[in-house]
Amino acid sequence: MLELASLGAKVLQIRSVEFAKKYNVDVHVRSSFNDNPGTMVTKEDKDMEAVLVSGIAYDKNEAKIAVMQVPDKPGIAAKILSPLSEANISVDMIVQNVSAADLTDFTFTVTKADFKKALAITREAAKGIDAKEVVTDENISKVSVVGVGMRSHAGVATRMFQALAKEGINIQMISTSEIKVSVVIDAKYTELAVRVLHDIFGLSGKAA
Repeated sequence: MLELASLGAKVLQIRSVEFAKKYNVDVHVRSSFNDNPGTMVTKEDKDMEAVLVSGIAYDKNEAKIAVMQVPDKPGIAAKILSPLSEANISVDMIVQNVSAADLTDFTFTVTKADFKKALAITREAAKGIDAKEVVTDENISKVSVVGVGMRSHAGVATRMFQALAKEGINIQMISTSEIKVSVVIDAKYTELAVRVLHDIFGLSGKAA
């Protein structure tokens, strides 16, 4: 639930999940519009390992910044990211391409609220490291699959990538942990991607 909340599922606030986990408190999620029983968010048990993917989340509130043709040498990543950290700008996904001719591309995402400030800071940093240019894309979306069962089952990422490829959806960035796989795609494909992933993982009708 903490992964889903942080990845854009608008169900619970992240802090409420963090406190519940820290103090081992069950969270009862219910609608304020009816008397339906709702969902219990509780301590993980062995049965959860059998659930391969428990939810799909998406977040359209991100923008991508890429610093092109950066000299590939130690300390470059820090020179790009440190000024952002000092400005209290959080960076989400980060990708650095394989070096070619001693140059590489460094790409990361930030929230749209921080985008303009982050872009100005990054352009200034790019000048200091002799990067060729800074390119951006605000029309992106992050789509994630989350499930405790992913820790003990291989192939989730492959199924995700194959399903997206079948629909002609290009993956721009990838980030993984032991219980999630996140990808950045063109924002216009968000709803299609979420629908396809719900179908492939048997979650249709249970959108996050």
